[in-house]
Amino acid sequence: MDTTEMIDPVTGEIIDEQQLAEQLLKQAKEQGVDLLGPDGLLNGLTKRVLESALEAEMTEHLGRDKHEPAEGGNVRNGTRSKTVLTEVGPVQIDVPRDRDGSFTPAIVKKRQQRLTGVDEIVLSLTARGLTTGEVAAHFDEVYGASVSKDTISRITDKVIEEMTDWANRPLDRVYPVVFIDALVVKVRDGQVQNKPFYIAVGVTVNGERDILGIWVGDGGEGAKFWLGVLTEIKNRGAEDVCIVVCDGLKGLPESINTVWPLATVQTCIIHLIRGTFRGSPSHCPRR
Repeated sequence: MDTTEMIDPVTGEIIDEQQLAEQLLKQAKEQGVDLLGPDGLLNGLTKRVLESALEAEMTEHLGRDKHEPAEGGNVRNGTRSKTVLTEVGPVQIDVPRDRDGSFTPAIVKKRQQRLTGVDEIVLSLTARGLTTGEVAAHFDEVYGASVSKDTISRITDKVIEEMTDWANRPLDRVYPVVFIDALVVKVRDGQVQNKPFYIAVGVTVNGERDILGIWVGDGGEGAKFWLGVLTEIKNRGAEDVCIVVCDGLKGLPESINTVWPLATVQTCIIHLIRGTFRGSPSHCPRR
């Protein structure tokens, strides 16, 4: 980590990296870094997934891709804005339209205001490690019998292509703060099973929270797995991180410092509390 001075995004004053990291860490904890819920970080990804699926549906409807020349007949005719309520809060999306008004979207139906199960689809589409069949199974549940299997397959391929570009995008050179954690998500492919999803959220020098990546595992991953994840993040451009907030997984601090030798490793207060409870009696003795 170098000693390059940066501009405080709040006061405009020049401060060093460690001061900025500590300030942004406090700010991020106050604002929250949850993926789910009304203020969750999946809002932007949900918009991207839904719009990609809607564009794929329009391609199926018209029989040609967005940028292919139209030779008469029905054509795309811009978009209309719509807000839908999901598990991650209200999401504003742009729904494509066609000239003769015959397009009837299936993933977000006309006049539909509430969507369920979208969070699992979004996590599946953005996570590295799931098969195309597992992703398609989520779409199959949403579309049901209203869309053919071949169409669901083509929509799945198109959306996976879009989200693969997102997952491989270059990252900022410096992140003052990175949060890493795991959550359990239901994955469908013939049967429903719980799988751990590993999440890395970065806080930029401007105080913006950004999902750096999502990876799926089989439950047996540990510090060695995280070493691979963090190395991938570094290889995508994140050369330096000041503070990494994580749980108390054995060997994880060593993995973090292997990738970013001068990073400060801080155990999340929630995980500290959970660890304390694990060492405490499950009930109070009677007086």
